[in-house]
Amino acid sequence: MRVAVVFESMFGNTEQVAEAICEGLRDQGAEVTRCRVADAGDHELAQDLLVLGAPTHTFTLSRPATRAEAVIKGAGAADAATGVREWLEALEPRSASSADAAEAPGAVAVFDTRATKVRHLPGSAARRTARLLRQRGLDVGEVTSFYVEDVRGPLAEGELSRARSWGRHLAVTTR
Repeated sequence: MRVAVVFESMFGNTEQVAEAICEGLRDQGAEVTRCRVADAGDHELAQDLLVLGAPTHTFTLSRPATRAEAVIKGAGAADAATGVREWLEALEPRSASSADAAEAPGAVAVFDTRATKVRHLPGSAARRTARLLRQRGLDVGEVTSFYVEDVRGPLAEGELSRARSWGRHLAVTTR
């Protein structure tokens, strides 16, 4: 199974989760490519599984202004250039035509990172990502959140282990 894990990360937490998911997928024999959203293209769509992850900024996907604010708080400026929102908005909507189907992933899973103190609130980057993917004609399977203690992190206890387990689960259920 070929998998692309595409992520946006400002403080490194979402990247750590993405890597743990990759490890779980590889544990089950998947061939995994991991890349930052700024480096992703349409070729990431032509996989058996696309896993897409982003940090939650103000209860949704990041925007240029929220990424600029993250840079002020210490995030790397290079990570602020492009987010999952812009990548998805640049994708052409898919149809059931054979040409589009050949470029679409077999399955899509979505995750985000969000602060534990707002876990009870409904807004999340993963939910917005799933909505944007569906608007572009892609079917979204699993959607989940991983938690950080604060904006800059660290990840909450047990989240890397849970991410690796989720990666294994995705590999088994996607085959």
